[in-house]
Amino acid sequence: MARAFPDAAVHTSLYDPAGTFPEFAEIDVRPAPLDRVAPLRRRHRWALPLLAPTFSTMRVDADVVVCSSSGWAHGARTTGRKVVYCYAPARWLYQTDSYLSSTGRVGGAGVRALLPALRTWDQRAARSADRYVSISHHTRAMVRDAYGIDSDVVFPPVTIDVSAPQSPVGDVQPGYFLCVARLLPYKNVDAVIAAFAQLRPERLVVVGDGPESARLHAMAGANVTFLSAISDDALCWLYANARAVIAASFEDFGLTPVEAAASGTPTIALRYGGYLDTVIEGSTGHFFDEPAAASIAAAVRGFATATYSSDTLRTHAASFGEEHFASQLRDVVDEAVAGAGSA
Repeated sequence: MARAFPDAAVHTSLYDPAGTFPEFAEIDVRPAPLDRVAPLRRRHRWALPLLAPTFSTMRVDADVVVCSSSGWAHGARTTGRKVVYCYAPARWLYQTDSYLSSTGRVGGAGVRALLPALRTWDQRAARSADRYVSISHHTRAMVRDAYGIDSDVVFPPVTIDVSAPQSPVGDVQPGYFLCVARLLPYKNVDAVIAAFAQLRPERLVVVGDGPESARLHAMAGANVTFLSAISDDALCWLYANARAVIAASFEDFGLTPVEAAASGTPTIALRYGGYLDTVIEGSTGHFFDEPAAASIAAAVRGFATATYSSDTLRTHAASFGEEHFASQLRDVVDEAVAGAGSA
């Protein structure tokens, strides 16, 4: 988004330069006063009770404001038109049980106590938008259910550069299956690992880190390799040298199948959510119906008899390119400006 609108400032609640992408150093980032509380920059969930009032008092003077939102930014106020680019209606409000499973008992109790007030705030914030845009058809359905708003769909871009130099990873040899996911409960990495306990000697490489790390390491067999904090050139090498990507998460969009396709690698994905937009069955991958070890293992066995065209995969990935995304988003903004002029 910042590259699509290079003259625009980025307004945010908390900004930890050392903990995010260095490219933001070249952008006019304007954090809220809340950012002065330094511990919150690294532990943003602690700030949950403060985020609604933070964005409610954030006022942006602009013809159009694009709110990049998964739960808070759509509450910002503007003197112009407001376009919300929505990843999903707030998980802690509308998928409460799955979200709170990773917050702990104390954190979960605190969130539940705030739910009635936050839902009221969230509904009001949603109605303040002039236009809603969703990242997938799955998110579009959730926006309709949560707010009664019919949104447009603009797929987010794939920015991985598969043409850049690649770096082999340690002693990992080509021919493995690859799972790229944060180690959180809803990513269902445990089901993938359990499936590969049934698939020995097939190898699985898991890229990611998170609160589930210790449990997943403990359950994994010798045919599972864990990697974390790897570079983009190493990730590109892993995509390019995998037999297939395994995508078992409950995703609103599902970026990893498109990143894999850009390297000519197919995906075996859960038939759910955003994967229905990013995987074309029989062309760029195929599906399994539930995030369970037996279902995943059967899909991997079935993969052995399938064939995929690397050219078809790369063409599919190109339709999710950054320029295409930027062009669509600029059109949305231009229409918002035109709408303001005719109002």
